[in-house]
Amino acid sequence: MRQRLLRWSAYVAVAIVFAVVCVMLSNWQFSRNEGRETEIRLVEQNYDAGPVPLDELLAPGAALAEDDEWHPVALHGEYLVDDTLLARNRPHGGTSAFEVLVPFRIDDGRVFIVNRGWVPPGEGALPDLVPAPPEGIVDVVVRLRVGEPLPPSGRGAPEGQVPTINLPAVAEAIGTTGVDTGAYGELVSENPAPATRPHAFDVPSEDPGPHLSYAIQWILFAIMGFIFIGYIIRTEVVKHREEVEGRPAVPKRPRRRDSDADTEDELLDAAG
Repeated sequence: MRQRLLRWSAYVAVAIVFAVVCVMLSNWQFSRNEGRETEIRLVEQNYDAGPVPLDELLAPGAALAEDDEWHPVALHGEYLVDDTLLARNRPHGGTSAFEVLVPFRIDDGRVFIVNRGWVPPGEGALPDLVPAPPEGIVDVVVRLRVGEPLPPSGRGAPEGQVPTINLPAVAEAIGTTGVDTGAYGELVSENPAPATRPHAFDVPSEDPGPHLSYAIQWILFAIMGFIFIGYIIRTEVVKHREEVEGRPAVPKRPRRRDSDADTEDELLDAAG
């Protein structure tokens, strides 16, 4: 009996550990679902709003407030075309495309990074064509975006390119003073408009994703673990009870005598 109790305790301990892991994974999926809901809410709230001056939403040297992401802002100034950078390995058009980052000097001297769109990869290491921005004084409308972290792998990029849109790294690569690292902007429009421009970005998806269903599935897995362990323990208890009572676990069915065999026995008796 003691041995069985130890074995059942081990079963329950395994079920508890499995349940703890499932709960942790479920909470992770719940948090990802909340983050996705926040992203969708910001898109619905800000994406089609009217543009406002940059200073209203982003002070020089400040970080962008979470509720202001995707909001359009208006810029007036000129592009610093010679400091153009390409962000590599961006997933657009089914390819590892490039996004075109061009510093924009605003009238007050601030330098703001404008992401003008994406271009497909060429036959070599660079795109075949990167459309130039309009020259001189330009009115630009962009949507505010938060900068990205550096790649965890520590990978770099060739000269003139960056591995991610990490704004401090972009500012260092440009080498221009006064670059704003609180946010950057995805291009909406330019006036005067150039003859050609990089491909525009797609409208953000409002699909909530599978995170909520995954979270519920992990909870169900935790419950099923206890049910399975309970079934194993109950099976062992039933089997032990049958052994103690002297009954076989699976009763044997009595063998039925074949009717043809009875007839043959009668004929043999009559002949003998």
